[in-house]
Amino acid sequence: MISDLPGPELLTTDEMYRADAFAIAAGTPGRDLMEAAGAAVADAICDRWDVRATAVLCGPGNKGGDGFVIARLLGERGWPVTLYLLGDLEKLTGDAALAASDWQGQTHALSEHCTDRAQLVVDALFGAGLTRPLEGVAAKLAAASHLSDVPHISVDVPSGIDGNTGADRGQPFAADLTVTFHRAKPGHLLMPGRLRCGELVVAPIGIPKGSIAHTSPKAFHNGPDLWVPQFPFLRNDGHKYSRGHAVVVSGDATSTGAARLAARGALRAGAGLVTVASPEESLAVNAAHLTAIMLEEFDGAPGLTAMLADKRKNAVLIGPGSGVSSFTRARTLAILKTDAGVVLDADALTSFQEFPDMCWSAILKTPGRQVVLTPHEGEFGRLFPDLGEHPDGKPGRVREAAKRSGAVVVLKGPDTVISDPQGRVAINANAPPTLATAGSGDVLAGFVLAQLAQGVPAFEAACIGVWLHGEAATHFGPGLIAEDLPELLPDVLEELEGHIG
Repeated sequence: MISDLPGPELLTTDEMYRADAFAIAAGTPGRDLMEAAGAAVADAICDRWDVRATAVLCGPGNKGGDGFVIARLLGERGWPVTLYLLGDLEKLTGDAALAASDWQGQTHALSEHCTDRAQLVVDALFGAGLTRPLEGVAAKLAAASHLSDVPHISVDVPSGIDGNTGADRGQPFAADLTVTFHRAKPGHLLMPGRLRCGELVVAPIGIPKGSIAHTSPKAFHNGPDLWVPQFPFLRNDGHKYSRGHAVVVSGDATSTGAARLAARGALRAGAGLVTVASPEESLAVNAAHLTAIMLEEFDGAPGLTAMLADKRKNAVLIGPGSGVSSFTRARTLAILKTDAGVVLDADALTSFQEFPDMCWSAILKTPGRQVVLTPHEGEFGRLFPDLGEHPDGKPGRVREAAKRSGAVVVLKGPDTVISDPQGRVAINANAPPTLATAGSGDVLAGFVLAQLAQGVPAFEAACIGVWLHGEAATHFGPGLIAEDLPELLPDVLEELEGHIG
């Protein structure tokens, strides 16, 4: 669970160091920042739990300094606190040493059994920049946290989680509450880090707002704060033609359902008109299921070219149920020669697995093309087989894919990551596990398509579609099937407008 965030920006560990340095240069001593951080954690603990025996585990760096502050403040509020330190007290330096000097209690050596009698544990061992696996007594305490019923609270990130990528460094601590400062980090939202954090609270500690411009982050939490200025809210003087005409390309007679799911999603998500482009053999089955959605026949790639000569048809989706074939490849290339915004999903992506550069060349021929790719991990691996790993984790993989392809790339999953070719990244965190159901991705593609049809730029269109998808599923709960998703949008959109208003 993620509490309200102070802004959409996500700071990497290096960017957070620069934000701290900016605050210090602006006149806020580092010791004051540490005091504010410790107070934020102590407040969060006292807001959620009553007084109880607490073990505070401190590491040798500044996170350990935060732990000394937390222990002191909890003790001043009447909490029975025992503090354990990994390393030598005399070797602490800087602000951590100052914080330790203010602690009037005993400092015990960290041991494997130091939490055995605790009723609450504060993990202040290692920060977000840890690059090696936990080892020794720290690793044993982390393993024990997964089996414990005692609340565990982590400072900044659970020790053993990479703050930039969310990767496990060995077996990390499992927290019930994580309190971080100023802005969240990518690792708080990316898997598996998000699973380890428990409730995430982002607390202000006095870092000036100007630090955001100073650090120039390129990663963001996907939500309304990121894209509301681009959201196509209804206008009193609007009409269906001003909201765009979306086209969804259907597959053959036995594979039409996916296109209709996407088309229904596009219509519910705001496209003024939606047409299913159908091969002749599929006309009858599509006609039997469509009402408000229109139907138009096409014959191969030349037929799509002719259909899209009507410039009012300004956004096209191909892939759901299209079939993996040279025919789908040819139709995709024909679409990419038009001026329409394009969403490539499912079979339209896999049809290029042996010829990915053919697709990227078609996109890159027109700089600024509004193209969105929506692969899951399997499709991503077929198109970008060399991007299975990246030093910057999932955001790094998607950034490189977007740069290479010239398109906005949406790598779907429980922590969907969206990137544009310029390197902006949005990480989505509102997708419930109920979205793992057949046809869900087709509806998502339709949601994105609707935003392109309404003139939303590709990056924001992808972010909006992904967020709406997650919110709709959350509204429904267990038992969700793909057909439910479009019907949940009216409530989601009403809540969005109320929240913004």
